[in-house]
Amino acid sequence: MADEARARKALPPGSRTFGAGGWRRTATRTWILRLGSSILIWTALMQLTSVWHPRPPKSSPAACFDGRGAATAGNGDRDLNGSTNLSVLDGEEHALFGSRSSPPALLPRRLYKSNGYLKVSCNGGLNQMRAAICDMVTIARYLNLTLVVPELDKISFWADPSDFGDIFNVDHFINSLRDEVKIVRALPKKFSKKIHTEPFSMPPVSWSSLKYYSKEILPLVRKHKVVHFNRTDARLANNGLPLHLQKLRCRVNYKALRFTPAIEALGNKLVSTLQRSGFFVVLHLRYEMDMLSFSGCTHGCSAKETEDLTRMRYAYPWWKEKEIISEKKRSEGLCPLTPEETAVVLRALGFTRDTLIYIASGEIYGGERRMASLRAAYPRIVRKEMLLSAEELNPFQNHSTQMAALDYQVSVASDVFVPTYDGNMAKVVEGHRRYNGFRKTIVLDRRELVKLLDLLQDGNVSWDQFSTAVMELHKGRMGQPTLRMVLHGRPKEEDYFYSNPHECTGSSRIRHTESREFDI
Repeated sequence: MADEARARKALPPGSRTFGAGGWRRTATRTWILRLGSSILIWTALMQLTSVWHPRPPKSSPAACFDGRGAATAGNGDRDLNGSTNLSVLDGEEHALFGSRSSPPALLPRRLYKSNGYLKVSCNGGLNQMRAAICDMVTIARYLNLTLVVPELDKISFWADPSDFGDIFNVDHFINSLRDEVKIVRALPKKFSKKIHTEPFSMPPVSWSSLKYYSKEILPLVRKHKVVHFNRTDARLANNGLPLHLQKLRCRVNYKALRFTPAIEALGNKLVSTLQRSGFFVVLHLRYEMDMLSFSGCTHGCSAKETEDLTRMRYAYPWWKEKEIISEKKRSEGLCPLTPEETAVVLRALGFTRDTLIYIASGEIYGGERRMASLRAAYPRIVRKEMLLSAEELNPFQNHSTQMAALDYQVSVASDVFVPTYDGNMAKVVEGHRRYNGFRKTIVLDRRELVKLLDLLQDGNVSWDQFSTAVMELHKGRMGQPTLRMVLHGRPKEEDYFYSNPHECTGSSRIRHTESREFDI
């Protein structure tokens, strides 16, 4: 008893009031507090790791490439005999050739009061529509509008029934731009219930400035709530936009417009197959029937073919120019090179007979008869139909825009890109290759070339003289860093924004690479 009394006296003040239940309650509270603290710390750590990405050490292979997958200066440029794989792409450009392993975190949504809805129907082929989509996003951002996912052209020469979602990844398009502009898949149902007619529709004026859109278009949107642009080609000026809007055009083009997983996967397979064979050139041989009919270029065509091309031109009312003198246009450099002319020019540029050439185009007008000279000069000519099985291509057949998307991916990834005509694909691919680190694109001077070709054919110059002149003519036409040529009041004649988006390649990069040689 005495020991028990001494033990009670030794207890600290207040502890005598606790029984066994009190000790259990204290322990439970302590355990809950520790658990809550652990969860809080763990959550904070997870948040930090989701936004922090360590830079690789300078000795790692990734450090040899800049942010767009281009080899840094010091590695030098390759000539046509090289075989180094130039398609090494970081996560930013990998969107063209394969999807990422995990979806990126959603960007914070830009909050703004929308002034109304912009609905657009794009016109033209894949690359004309691609550039137009970039412009429409930029216009929607500038006017604080809500953009409806664009509709694609289904009525032009190609008659491709593909929707936006058949070509591009819709979710990625919407989510990757949510911090700039709100994009919806369709107009809200309230508009279809209240308005039984089509929304106010119009074609905006070509090559318009931002002032036109703020003064003329914005009041229409506020009045009608929905405005529909029924034509979108070249509706925004090349120049005169604030830097952040020019960069937004690039962001849409190079980051937001990803092809569907199916198109990406097949395009990636094409690129991999070609790269395994070493160095390869993409020749954009723009010699399809629609191009020749539209341009009126019939050099090298038979009388029957010329008649067919003329008849086709008159069949399309939206092709405004009808009476065309072919040889006059050719002398002005406004015609695509023929396959026969192309073979001669490639040889003069130094491409050897064993060069692997991928033809990026539709069906060549005149078929194998017109391709004979080119095939004789370059036996290693391939097309996607030769590299892929019928089963692989079957889902894309009768969808010219989807087939063009495959050619686009290969063109961007090629070692050298050579377009025979400066159409929309040639220009947009050239700009994409500049953005990817000024990859070599040979922009042919057709006006001077046809003069030289005629002199050679007539025997007025030797082959050595012709070849030297061709090489000299194209020294500065290899996709080198340069600023766009601006011609005020003459937008069709100045450099196209999407062929040289110099605001997005960075002035520091231009200065840094000006001294690099672009030898063939």
